[in-house]
Amino acid sequence: MSEQNSSSFFPVHFLLLGIPGLEHLYLYLAFVFTLVYVTSVIGNVTLLFIIRVDRSLHEPMYFFLCILSSIDLALSNSTTPKMLGILWLNSHEIYAEACLAQMFFLHSFAIMESALLLAMAFDRYVGICNPLRYSSILTKWLITCIGVLSISRAVALMTPLPFLIKRLPFCSTNVIHHSYCEHMAVVKLACADTTFNNVFGLVVALFIVGLDLIFIICSYVLILKAVFRLASKDSRLKALGTCASHICAILAFYIPVVLSSVVHRFGKNVPIHIHILLANVYLMLPPLINPIVYGVKTKQIRTRVKSFLTMHFICCTRVCSNITKTRSVQHSHY
Repeated sequence: MSEQNSSSFFPVHFLLLGIPGLEHLYLYLAFVFTLVYVTSVIGNVTLLFIIRVDRSLHEPMYFFLCILSSIDLALSNSTTPKMLGILWLNSHEIYAEACLAQMFFLHSFAIMESALLLAMAFDRYVGICNPLRYSSILTKWLITCIGVLSISRAVALMTPLPFLIKRLPFCSTNVIHHSYCEHMAVVKLACADTTFNNVFGLVVALFIVGLDLIFIICSYVLILKAVFRLASKDSRLKALGTCASHICAILAFYIPVVLSSVVHRFGKNVPIHIHILLANVYLMLPPLINPIVYGVKTKQIRTRVKSFLTMHFICCTRVCSNITKTRSVQHSHY
């Protein structure tokens, strides 16, 4: 299973162990994870398609939602296919370069998602606190700049990561006790001082994702102040209703992150499969939840989905009816 060597080396490939301790449940987990993955892809692609074709949805909030769905698709595809390969096909091997690439992309897209949730909090702040200036503040140019800055920040922070891993010596094993190439899971295999890698990962987690969360909380404090100044109860409920989808997206992203971090830092006696399952939930839950929540909570998207499904149902019914009539004519002819 592992490459044994008395001297240090950088392995040609790594072996992802999967979810140790739950091997007897792999088929059940594979079915659930496949269902979640397919639902996530269909949901996010549908959301992107609807916003693309419906010009009434070409507004700042939906542009941010498009970027969020694109990030969710990339986040799902960076880890889930390989994990399903382990569960369905027992395919544990991953080339070192592919492992480093997976690590770079999954952490980069996670940082981008955090930045987008902050941008969407700013969108809700402007929409509720400065509604008359909404269009003049959130222009296409500003939205583009926010998107570019989100991507640039993530790429700049994560570019050193593969090089920091590559400089480490691996002396005895290449078996990663995880279902994907998570940074700290790979670092633990090194037989050298990994203090810098540990500090780098902690700094990124605390001062980037943590800082985004603080700004999101500050935005919602200001939003709540503005909402409770509104005269009528209906106005307050309507204003809060516009934030419901975004709040669900924040909770779906940050709760697994915080829970996974707490269990990792303080849950010394927690079985390893719990750590790995929490890490997988952290990556798979937002892409699943976001399109469902926005589809249900946003009236314009919900209406468009209903009309789209109704139109296709009518078309399918007509096609089936025509086929039946054709077969009936052919049968009577014979």
